[in-house]
Amino acid sequence: MRYIEIEGMRLSRIGLGTWQFGTREWGYGEPYATVVAPELVTKAIDLGITMIDTAEAYGPGRSERIIGATLARLSPEVRASLTVATKFTPIAPAEPIVAWQVGGSRRRLGGAPLDMLYVHWKNPLVSARRVMQAVRPLVEDGTVRHAAVSNFSLDQWREAETALRAPVVANQVQFSLASPGPATDLVPYAASTGRVVVAYSPLLQGLLAGRTDLSGVAMGRPQAVMAKRRAGFEPLRAVLTQIAMAHGATVAQVALAWVISHPNTIAIPGARTLEQLEQNTAAADLELSGEELVRLTAASRLFAGR
Repeated sequence: MRYIEIEGMRLSRIGLGTWQFGTREWGYGEPYATVVAPELVTKAIDLGITMIDTAEAYGPGRSERIIGATLARLSPEVRASLTVATKFTPIAPAEPIVAWQVGGSRRRLGGAPLDMLYVHWKNPLVSARRVMQAVRPLVEDGTVRHAAVSNFSLDQWREAETALRAPVVANQVQFSLASPGPATDLVPYAASTGRVVVAYSPLLQGLLAGRTDLSGVAMGRPQAVMAKRRAGFEPLRAVLTQIAMAHGATVAQVALAWVISHPNTIAIPGARTLEQLEQNTAAADLELSGEELVRLTAASRLFAGR
């Protein structure tokens, strides 16, 4: 496993995304929530993962409770080595309401101060400055150790940091070979300021893990556009497959390795099984050559229309 040192945190380049914990969507149900999900958290820690990502909206609340129950069984030393990040949705970002939301997350995660708190989405009716003003007292009194944002543009990230009057250590955004946009602005900003980009959906719901059916993959595009993109994916798939074969790796591992080849970048794929978790984690140690990265980037930009 490789790590990034940011603001006193030692963050694994591959983290564990837990959006699926406690949800019935995508075929995840009660057996997964009660048996598999806790096993995934425990195994992730054993594999060297120190970044665990959740949100109040996942479950909703169930993901945090699953993680909190697992954390309670850890030794203080192991728990202290982890960064457990959660998110609140800024529907009404006034100080008392945000404090109430954060209090709920703290209780579900075990009661300790939150390691990292993201603003989950930009509220289109409220400025980033106002939202972070509601977060600031929680950082100042130690309820939240590190503040972060999610799905923010570069300008919004900068505005948030100005309003917080403290580091906004991370921006979690969709970033993958199919969505390479953050590489042009967010990643350079993170690298130059000692911040981190956290890539969610780095395998685009399985598409970049070798999935052949794009019909259920949400890309935020109309279906007519999606139909055209199916054919456009083949050159990227071919490059992924060739490089995976050369390394004796899976296409998912190559896709993850491309994401974390960028400076100050972490990927947080989810996992359905322990085997999938192990394969994802191994991507942190996959070294792609400069020529391979160039080929992947070119295919990525072609597919994304950039």
